[in-house]
Amino acid sequence: MKKILSQGAEAVIVLDKNVIKDRIPKRYRHPRIDAELRYSRTNREAKILRKLEALGFPAPRLVNQKQATIEMQFLLGKRVRDVLTAKNCRMFGTGMGRKIRILHDAEIIHGDLTTSNMLRHEKAIYFVDFGLSFFSPKVEDKAVDLHLLRQALESKHYRFWKPCFASVLKAYGDKAVIARLEQVEKRGRNKAKY
Repeated sequence: MKKILSQGAEAVIVLDKNVIKDRIPKRYRHPRIDAELRYSRTNREAKILRKLEALGFPAPRLVNQKQATIEMQFLLGKRVRDVLTAKNCRMFGTGMGRKIRILHDAEIIHGDLTTSNMLRHEKAIYFVDFGLSFFSPKVEDKAVDLHLLRQALESKHYRFWKPCFASVLKAYGDKAVIARLEQVEKRGRNKAKY
């Protein structure tokens, strides 16, 4: 029996035997442009999932891809957002930092790093929802990815985000990206003044 897991602006996600992500048509776009966009975004996400599987990275495995639809492995687990506490935040932060470094070393930018897009599955952290992901070797893109995680932690886990994010950065360990992150955050603070 099929069950809708979520419906967002870009896609409907259904649980059947596996997870099926179907990018829905947008009536406000020209049909040809819409079809091309949905196909290219789906194709990019499928390429990233294949690369992650080749790396042995903890993410859903791609089962099938057709036009604007991806079928992925279903992972049973709790979202990290629901299990992250002041007691375990350093441990989870270390795990997140190591895994983000693996992604970035493979030139994969997640694009939506939040604790809602990480699952605790079989005692490991799995990353999910690569719908906004892309390939990039740029230090700036990696720094922005980390900045998004910082903002998500500060917003959702405001009581203990600082030690958690400090653990992320320590485990991540790329000095060039962390230095750029500081620049990205300064730009954000300067914008907030106006």
